Amino acid sequence: MKERFWKQSWDPGLEDVDPQRFNTSYVEVIRPAFAQHPRKAALAYMGTEITFGELDRASNRFAHMLLAQGLRKGDVVGINLPNIPEYVIAWLGTLKAGCVVSGVSPLLSAEEMEYQLADARARGLVTLDAIFAARLVTIAPRLPDLKVVVAASVGGFLPPVKRVLGKLLGKIPKGAVGPLEGRTVLRMEAVIRGPRFSDGDPGVPVGPDDAAYLQYTGGTTGLPKGAVLSHRNAVADLIIVQTWLQWQFGSGPALSAFPLFHIAGLFFCANCVFLAWTQILIPNPRDTDHICRELGRYRPIAVVNVPSLWQMLIANPRFATLDHSRLECCISSASPFPAEDQEKLEAVVGPGKLLEVYGMTETAPLTVMNPAKGPKKLGSIGLPILNTDLKLIEPGGTAAVPPGQPGEIWVRGPQVMVGYHDNPEETRNAIDAEGFMHTGDVAVMDAKGYLQIVDRTKDMLIVGGFKVFSRKVEDVLAQHPAVEMVAIVGRPNPSARDRSWCAPT
Repeated sequence: MKERFWKQSWDPGLEDVDPQRFNTSYVEVIRPAFAQHPRKAALAYMGTEITFGELDRASNRFAHMLLAQGLRKGDVVGINLPNIPEYVIAWLGTLKAGCVVSGVSPLLSAEEMEYQLADARARGLVTLDAIFAARLVTIAPRLPDLKVVVAASVGGFLPPVKRVLGKLLGKIPKGAVGPLEGRTVLRMEAVIRGPRFSDGDPGVPVGPDDAAYLQYTGGTTGLPKGAVLSHRNAVADLIIVQTWLQWQFGSGPALSAFPLFHIAGLFFCANCVFLAWTQILIPNPRDTDHICRELGRYRPIAVVNVPSLWQMLIANPRFATLDHSRLECCISSASPFPAEDQEKLEAVVGPGKLLEVYGMTETAPLTVMNPAKGPKKLGSIGLPILNTDLKLIEPGGTAAVPPGQPGEIWVRGPQVMVGYHDNPEETRNAIDAEGFMHTGDVAVMDAKGYLQIVDRTKDMLIVGGFKVFSRKVEDVLAQHPAVEMVAIVGRPNPSARDRSWCAPT
């Protein structure tokens, strides 16, 4: 098979990016956004806008606070918040201090939260006041590395009237914040608005090979693992994707309902700041009425969602009444998107606007995308992107499979993680000696290089000695009008001669 033959399907003029452009840190590449657009809205949140200048100063104060508390380059700070401005401020401030960001889902149980913070040896944590009261106070005694906790509120940036009404009506979660023995406890408002900490550049030198993120995987096989992503990993994928999509500096706005603690939400947020785009924050992705209001108000050029949220928007009558003429692309990722619903979406927003992509936490995250201008194949995750090598390997083996045959995706590029945190054995299992990341995802590639996910290697079923990919079965069942959602599992057949089977995990 001709090496990287899929390049023939790239948009005209696209070539690999000069790797020298990745030889920097995220802290450095975002300086032009703050310098050139200080008065432009960086964040739009529930009727409040925060400019790039305000975001820069607030994140500087947060960075100075971390340094004043004794945190140093390489220390981990967990951010345990929904999509509110405080998340973006804490994320940027942590990077500016040379520290490492670890997104911590607010949906985790106390035990899951404790595991992640302990495994990461987090020295800092930003959390909601409600989570502080309900979970942190019970697990803090078992987190000896934790030195500083910053408590924020969902209503911190809401207009005063909305904040008061939200608390009175019980729509804003809240909890008591008090001392924790041996730790410094601060309020986010005092950190980013008060005079205690400087709003000037913290001046911490951050290089391309310094760790930027410690993002935990979903833990589908055992306990979650922390993927260490360097600044080089992050910057490389950002520049590659911006080049691929031909996104322009100073354009926007954009909207994503992906949670910021997830690699997809974090990546989109990082793109918006890098490109000086206004980012519309969605704290509750299930509130499709609110999303529709924001779409109508800001008319973003790019919207990023998971398929289930696209389906929810399609089901909301308001969505079809909006003017989508400025919308250039609807990006979908993280799970399969039924072809029937893809067609429904494009019937509303316009043909050729849906763009499916593929990635994973360990690859910072994107490695495969549909073209920005050329043919987009509904149901396909697209083509291997710039600076990225990819091959499909027979599941459970080492031999490459030809086009049209299913194989596990092995991918190599500058976006592939440094490794798993404190877990060299799992790192060796995931990344081979040639630098290829073994993704565990099974796909089929056509003659033009377009890929279609058919399964996970661990979800593949053995029926009568034949490999059966659950995605294909689910796609057929989903076509029945009486089926709304579907998932299949394998069960042993006692009457079969060959009883080998593999159930999804």
